[in-house]
Order: sequence, then structure tokens, then C-alpha cells
Amino acid sequence: MKKSFLYSLILVLFLVSCKKEIEKINDTLGTDTTTTESPTEKTDSIKKDSVVKKESVPPAMQETGFYNAFVLPKDKKLRDSVYAAFSKKYNERERYAILALNRLDSKNKWNSDTLVVPAKIDTTLMAYSPFPMQLDVLSNVKKFVIFSYPIQAYGVYSNGSLVKWGPTSMGKKTAQTTRGLTFANWKKKLSISTVSSEWKLPYNFNIFNTGGIGWHQYDLPGYPASHSCLRLLKNDAQWLYSYADTWILNPGGATTKAKGTAVMVFGDYKWGHRKPWRNLLDDPNANNISVEEMNKLIEPHIEKIIKEQENREKVADSIKAAKAVEIQEPAVKPQVLAP
Repeated sequence: MKKSFLYSLILVLFLVSCKKEIEKINDTLGTDTTTTESPTEKTDSIKKDSVVKKESVPPAMQETGFYNAFVLPKDKKLRDSVYAAFSKKYNERERYAILALNRLDSKNKWNSDTLVVPAKIDTTLMAYSPFPMQLDVLSNVKKFVIFSYPIQAYGVYSNGSLVKWGPTSMGKKTAQTTRGLTFANWKKKLSISTVSSEWKLPYNFNIFNTGGIGWHQYDLPGYPASHSCLRLLKNDAQWLYSYADTWILNPGGATTKAKGTAVMVFGDYKWGHRKPWRNLLDDPNANNISVEEMNKLIEPHIEKIIKEQENREKVADSIKAAKAVEIQEPAVKPQVLAP
């Protein structure tokens, strides 16, 4: 009995001694024997600790770099709320510029499920120009307007310097705008289409008289949609209406004495493909037209452009001179009989 009790006491003392020894070892190694953390869990905990909080942005904005994607949901109510956030983030001039980059006007702002938005807004649009800022081939050309079918945009050059560019909506696939070099003809502040009397065309400037094709203000839905004409935003149509020169007709108006401003329409639109301005999300230079490409388009016609310009200047000068003579000549005074 005494031996049994003694053995039990020795066993208890041995176990207590072992436990204390293990605790000492754990304290020395700095380990926690109550939990075990896997390598994956350790990695996740490091990530959580190293997360840097970013500045909050609208939930619909997908930041990619120089250009960002502002996604508009299909659901009408959600679109309203997202666009409300869009309107709050950007002022009126900034929204106008963003829509212009997407070939849209305010009326057709819902015509896209994704808006391409620059990270830094330039309301003049010049920072995003797809056209070269300088073209030496046009250094002697006072006024030149060019329309690009591939990117649905127009550019304006004065003596080789780009002074303006903007969006357009050109002829749809079944009624494409005529390509090539032409010259501005006549203009009218408000024309009525011969196709439909319901189509009012503000600031209409004709460039292909036989086809009745010209540029004017009309809806920009974000793709080529016109019946051959070159649609513009109202501000752009007004500006071009004042900028470009008309033709000068011979007495009677049957023949042309001098041509107006040189205009060129070029290229092909990729029907059924991704809208070209969407490519800016992947590459900010995706729509850029090189100097070499522009030279290739213009150089074969530069002699004709300058010749017509010189002719118009001579005709315009002769008309001014004739009017000046008429003003200087005293009018014949009527005779007054004495009473």
C-alpha cells in the first residue's frame, strides 16, 4: 500500500516537472502553443496590414491611367443615380468635353454604356487631339478643314497650325459621306433638308453641292448616323460657319468664279467593331493620326489647294476694289428748282 502511494507521488512530481520544462522551452523560443497559423494565413495577415487606403472614387469609375472608364448600368434607375454622381463630380463644361470625346451631345448622353473620361479634363479638348499640332505641308494654306471617317472627328488648320478639333457624326453605312478633296460652297444659318422638311439644319455649310452634303448642327449619337452630311455640336457648327470661306459666283450665279475653303474627307469607319475612342482606355495614342499619314493625304493636292486659294484672294481683292470705287464716286445731286 505504501509502495503504491509512493509510486503515484513520484509519477505526479515527474509530470509536473515535465510541464514546467516545456513551458520554459516555449518561453525561450517565443512560440504560442495554443494556436497554429498556416503560411497562407500569415501571408494574408501581412497583406491586410500593408493595405494603403485609396482616395474614394465613384463606384462606376474604373481607373486605368490617362483615360478612365465611367460605366453606366443598363437599369434606368441605377443609370440615373450613377449619372447624378457623374454630374456632381464634373461641372457643365467638363461634362460637355467628356461627351464630345465620346462623340455624344447632351441629348444623347444615354447612348453609351461606357464613357471614356480623361484623368485630367481639358475643356478645350486640345490636350486630346488625334490630329498633329503642326503640319508644315500646310504652312502656306490659310484655312484647311479635314474630317476623319475612322475616328469621327474633324480638325482645322491655319497656316499649318491646328487651331481646333472636335467630334462629328458622318454618313451611316448605307449613306456614307463622299471622300476626297472638295471646297466649301454656300452657307445658310438655317436650312431645311430636301429629304424631309422636318429636318432643320442650323449653321449649314455646303461642301458637295450636287449631293447637298455639308456640315451643320444635329444630333451626335456616338456613331456615324447621318444621311451623308457631317453632323457637329452646335458650338462647333457656329464656329466653322464663321471661320470657313464660301465660294464666289460669277454674275448670274450659274458658274463659280472662286472656290471656298479647302475641305478633305478621308478614311473608312470599322463598322461593327469597338468604337475607336474606347481604344483610348488601352492606349492614349490609339486614335492619333501621324504627320506622315497626314502628309500622304494632303501632299498630292497641295498644289491645287494653294492655286485655288490664290485665285480666291485675287477675286476677293478685285471685288473689294470695285466696291471701294463705287463708294468714292459722288452721287449725282438732284436739281432743286427755285420757288
